[in-house]
Amino acid sequence: MKRHEYNQAVESHSDKLFGFALRFLRSKADASDIVQDVFEKLWMNRKKVEPEKAKSWMFTCAHNAMINFINKKQRISLTGFNALPEKVSTQVHAFETRDIVDRAVSILPPVQKSIVLLRDMEGYSYDEIGSILSLSPSQVKVYLFRARNKMKKQLKNLVEYA
Repeated sequence: MKRHEYNQAVESHSDKLFGFALRFLRSKADASDIVQDVFEKLWMNRKKVEPEKAKSWMFTCAHNAMINFINKKQRISLTGFNALPEKVSTQVHAFETRDIVDRAVSILPPVQKSIVLLRDMEGYSYDEIGSILSLSPSQVKVYLFRARNKMKKQLKNLVEYA
């Protein structure tokens, strides 16, 4: 990959990559750090990465970096699991619908979370997600189905107790 191809890849995919990281990490500063690290790694590996595969390579690298970041953060903070409460009082009405959905996505395991974000928020195909996460398209479909069922169950619990 030459310098102009690197610049074109960064320019073409930076917004979607940042959006993916932001939805996954829910922090602008952390998402920005991850994206910057991905660009740095792409530059260091520019001789190994083919220009037409740069997008997949960057999303794979970002996904792996976010998983490592979350694991490291959990080891340091020892905060535990951030689940939705079983019973919700009238406070549900204070939340925006988007906040509730974001919260439901945030409790998913990392791979399922990435798949939901890439498919439903970014619009990637099953094949593209499979290549980004090193999964077969059928595995992507299964994980997406399971993730949506978990989210549906959480959202249904909110509606029942509201």
